[in-house]
Amino acid sequence: MQKAIIGKKIGMTQIFDDKGNLIPVTVIEAGPCTVVQTKTVENDGYAAVQFGFGEVSVKRVTKPLKGHFDKADVAPKKTLREFRFDDCSAFQVGDIIKADTFAGGDRVDVVGTSKGKGYAGAIKRWNFHRLKESHGSGPVVRHTGSQGACSSPSRVFKGMKGAGHLGAERVTVQNLTIVKVDVENNLIAVKGAVPGPRGSVVTLSESVKRA
Repeated sequence: MQKAIIGKKIGMTQIFDDKGNLIPVTVIEAGPCTVVQTKTVENDGYAAVQFGFGEVSVKRVTKPLKGHFDKADVAPKKTLREFRFDDCSAFQVGDIIKADTFAGGDRVDVVGTSKGKGYAGAIKRWNFHRLKESHGSGPVVRHTGSQGACSSPSRVFKGMKGAGHLGAERVTVQNLTIVKVDVENNLIAVKGAVPGPRGSVVTLSESVKRA
């Protein structure tokens, strides 16, 4: 059965393996998640399973979502995520998914939202070079510079690198290794860094690249 879970990034720390090697890990509070909905090809056009994570007050839920949770007969959840599996029939509405769905040594893909850095210039955003700061450069040493020809095409092509909003976008890190699973506290330690700030929502699923 394919595996996936929703979690919350707690932060980074380090642990030691049996040989005394230091391993940097990201600790994730994984689950418990509740299966809120199962989608089928006949009804929805595709097969998927919807997980819910995190408790939320009924007063904080919109009426359409409240009806959605009432239909599934589950408590309202703060975060909903869909996962597509080869065999979705293994999941039933109301099932509880806990951290023990994974084990140490499993390879996972982690999806999160990267830290937002606001409006950034081209040097910070794209690693552009500065102009020389000796003579005649003027107050434009960190500017982008010329981006398009004059008469033809008389415009700047779409997709040109420049200043703009940096970060706060969906990021997937593939093939991370699970080092340790704490079933009692619903914690998973993943080797390496995971996108997003502390407290942000991340999803873990079986790696698509079995390297």
